[in-house]
Amino acid sequence: MVCPLARTGTVGLLALISTACTQRPVIATVTVSVDATAAGTPLARVWAFHGYDEINYTTEPEGKALLGTIAAAHTAPVHVRNHFLLNTGDGTPALKWGSTNVYTEDAAGNPIYSWGLTDGIMDTITAAGAFPFVELGFMPEALSTHPTPYRNSSSTLLDGGSFYPPTDYTKWAGLIRAWATHANERYPNVAASWLWELWNEPDFPYWRGTFAEYAQLYDHTEAALHEVIPDAALGGPAVAGAGSAFLRQFLRHCATDTNAVTGETGTRLDLVTFHAKGGVAVVGDHVQMDLGTQLRLHRAGFDAVAAFSQFKQTPIYITEADPDGCAACPASTMPADAYRNSTAYGAYEIAMMKHTIDLEAQEGVKLGGVLTWAFTFPGTAYFAGYRTLATNGINLPVMGAFKLLGRLAGTRLPLTSSGAGTLDDVLVNGVRGEPQIDGMATLDGDTVQVLVYHYHDDIVTVAATPVHLTIKVPARFGSSVRVSHLRVDEAHGDAYTVWVSQGMPASPSAAQISALEAAMDPTPLVPDTTVAVAADGAVAVDFDLPRFGVSLVTIVPAP
Repeated sequence: MVCPLARTGTVGLLALISTACTQRPVIATVTVSVDATAAGTPLARVWAFHGYDEINYTTEPEGKALLGTIAAAHTAPVHVRNHFLLNTGDGTPALKWGSTNVYTEDAAGNPIYSWGLTDGIMDTITAAGAFPFVELGFMPEALSTHPTPYRNSSSTLLDGGSFYPPTDYTKWAGLIRAWATHANERYPNVAASWLWELWNEPDFPYWRGTFAEYAQLYDHTEAALHEVIPDAALGGPAVAGAGSAFLRQFLRHCATDTNAVTGETGTRLDLVTFHAKGGVAVVGDHVQMDLGTQLRLHRAGFDAVAAFSQFKQTPIYITEADPDGCAACPASTMPADAYRNSTAYGAYEIAMMKHTIDLEAQEGVKLGGVLTWAFTFPGTAYFAGYRTLATNGINLPVMGAFKLLGRLAGTRLPLTSSGAGTLDDVLVNGVRGEPQIDGMATLDGDTVQVLVYHYHDDIVTVAATPVHLTIKVPARFGSSVRVSHLRVDEAHGDAYTVWVSQGMPASPSAAQISALEAAMDPTPLVPDTTVAVAADGAVAVDFDLPRFGVSLVTIVPAP
């Protein structure tokens, strides 16, 4: 039985408030099995990558706090990517805009470099315990071939001068060389820990030049960066279309074309980047997501890279991977974006990450990271439906999901689920029929962790599904284990549902804010318990998992 969601007129079409079912249907128990005695495989924590348009939000109080939260949420090093690193301007934060004023010229046309704003940004990122994923763009006003008007005419248009090729590629290379020199001198271990990428979506209006001009820009960027930091990991082209001709042209250029700087064949390529978005829509009386579309784009990008033998094992970074395409569009203008406040967002992210790792193995490529393009928008209304991890300092359920996902470490263990479905089916059909109840498991020393999620493309409320989890533990765990169980669902780690229950206040009181803060992080489903290990070495844990719920079950030997 499907229970419809309650309607309101506040946040898009749906406020995504669950309603109680009048009767509970009989639902078959899903069996999830984990073998912690198996050898396992190395776990690639590809989810420790985050980014956002507005680079100047980094140094805002909300931005600083959220960066600390993000870095603390992951057991792997976090990398942070931004737009507008090289733009001309005074650094005032703005929607879909940013600037650092790193490059101007004197009256004679000589470069003037200024690192004050970039230092504040990079200092904040590194102080949080994260590393920059340096997106080299966009074009400073003094170098743009179309400098007037320089700034975009609105937050929804990409028509400013920062998206044009340079007037002088030698001066552009000088800027890259100067910036790399400064960064390498100011920050430790830049070569080993930072990642570098040229531009953003050059197959889209972010680039107002030709492919040949982008290829020339890449050759000059590569030569300049590696002159200063020979071991820097640089790549591109960060295309919007994972299966686009632009990506294939770029790979061909790096493999076999003439290098614009050296005159030799080919250009060094340390990593390949592309973007992929799913799709959300209002269907009837609910929001429908589209995991299948996003995974098909991931496959298209993987296939494009695999087609070039030179790059088949070059790390791939999907430097924007999201359920939809417009982070700065609120639910008031895009009603389907109401999903962002709900637990569905986090369940989608975990399902997408899990399937992408499986797709990597299936395609035989090397996945470096999958980057979530969501942050915070200071100065906007509470729970406005922007694609964010937090709103006014209150974490959304998706941040809680990342806190659970980010805890996984060690080796990945075999996990089977009777409710999992198959990757091939999702690639063809999405998750439109039976829901997916699936997960990942890890062993890190004497800690077993099992992450289980319940996902479906349709955001409707249904009865929870019973889950019977069994974990075969190593003999060294002894006769009993300690079990803890953290959860994100509408009753655990969901400040949005609490805000709705408060009457959706535009300006919450101090007491209301305290209640939101108390509700915004994963919480125990049940108290920690000691459980006996059965004669066959297995531990059993039973629980109900609501639609879009995420559980992290942790098992350690009992003291």
